[in-house]
Amino acid sequence: MNSYHYTECGLQNVMIDGLEFVFDDAGDEIITIPAVNELHRVIALGIVTHKHGMSGEELRFLRTEMGFTQAELAAVVHHDKQSIGRWERGEYDIDSAAEAIIRRMAIEKLELDAQQGIDELSRRSIPTVQTQPINIQYANDNGGDHPSYTLKAA
Repeated sequence: MNSYHYTECGLQNVMIDGLEFVFDDAGDEIITIPAVNELHRVIALGIVTHKHGMSGEELRFLRTEMGFTQAELAAVVHHDKQSIGRWERGEYDIDSAAEAIIRRMAIEKLELDAQQGIDELSRRSIPTVQTQPINIQYANDNGGDHPSYTLKAA
């Protein structure tokens, strides 16, 4: 078992431990990601609870997981859709007040197990150049019936 750099989600900062690498018929090493929806919920939890401002990639991930278009999210945070696009592309820092609202909305819409109130989320929603790694542990304790993912301590 090795760490797997999970870039398929559109993020560069997600590592998963505990997944099994196997070889296909051609001898190439492959990996299967079970319970992708559960994995994406844990990634979202990692984004909304980390102590640094979110990146544009993380904003795009949360927006798509919540099922919003750029225009729909823009309406919620009282910005235009071009602002959302610029934030997602990293052209501008995400507005701190909008980020706090987006974090809180993600907790509610994705039913994340996060206890942070809006005051704490607001303190964390400050632009930063520091990327926060999201380290996840995969566990399959019941032989495939109930695979699970958990955030590892940073």
